[in-house]
Amino acid sequence: MTRPRKRHRVLVLFDTAGTPPADQDFSAELKTDDWAAEAHVIGALKKLGHEVRTLGIWDEPSMIINEIKTNPPDVVFNLTEHFNEVSAYDRNVAGLLEMMGVPHTGSSPTGLTLCKNKGMAKELLTYHKIRVPNFAIFPPGSSIKRPRQLKFPLFIKPLKEEGSVGISLDSFVESDEAFDERVRFIHESLNQEALAEEYIDGRELYVSILGNNRLRVFPFREVIFTEVPEGQPKFSTYKAKWDKAYRKRWGIKNISVEPLPDGMTQQITKMSKAAYRALRMRGYGRIDLRVTSSGEIVILEANPNPNLDRDDEFAQSAMKANVTYPRLIQRILALALNGAPQDM
Repeated sequence: MTRPRKRHRVLVLFDTAGTPPADQDFSAELKTDDWAAEAHVIGALKKLGHEVRTLGIWDEPSMIINEIKTNPPDVVFNLTEHFNEVSAYDRNVAGLLEMMGVPHTGSSPTGLTLCKNKGMAKELLTYHKIRVPNFAIFPPGSSIKRPRQLKFPLFIKPLKEEGSVGISLDSFVESDEAFDERVRFIHESLNQEALAEEYIDGRELYVSILGNNRLRVFPFREVIFTEVPEGQPKFSTYKAKWDKAYRKRWGIKNISVEPLPDGMTQQITKMSKAAYRALRMRGYGRIDLRVTSSGEIVILEANPNPNLDRDDEFAQSAMKANVTYPRLIQRILALALNGAPQDM
């Protein structure tokens, strides 16, 4: 006999572009592509039979406090990615929820802090002997001088952004002049540290992981560039990730990974799990890496709380493993509530 699923009071928390409307009516926004993740999660939770409330926030933490005190949820489904336009402040939203004693989906403030600071993440992974690109960090106002150990070509990006913000074709540099120019661009346009790292040529894979202590790794995804000329660097700029016309022009597609050489899947799985644990990720996350022509595996980034749009990488990987979207959302919820085992 199948036990009925417990019905929970779920508060779905998400970002808004500016001060949210007083009536918190987002029915129009939830019909747009930009709000697909929010719409899909809310729809799945309702389909699962949960009692759902929603709250859009911008720059006022008292809204979260008042909502939780007025309508205490069993759990918060945390879809926030920033606070007051600062990406790094998502850790403070998670911290507020923890201080109020409310279970929430996704990573803790510690995991968000470690992953969102790309330099700190690379330092920690290096300590655990997990291969990352050689790198250096350049704070605004510091001397811009390329260290000898950083050999061209190099890749330069902002230290604390996500979603490929601040990444363009000019991020790939092959001279000291271009290096200096790009670092200054990050300082002046984004007012933050620039991260310079060796460019790793190879296949770019996305590894989606579900769990807290016991981890489940879903089938890998890969980004391919079918129209980029041979010998040209291939990487995901902001436009390559979000501009549909640009993606079509350059044949950029995200697909399920074709069979890898013997033993490679196991190596990637082991390394990705190690990175997930080292960076204190929780609930669900994605590890981005590259595999070189010689078979070397290099971790590029760790993404806590990745996009849950039904058509994005994480959900697509889960579906490839025959985990339906509502089932995936229910499992993420269960992990937040009680750390339930991931046997699916």
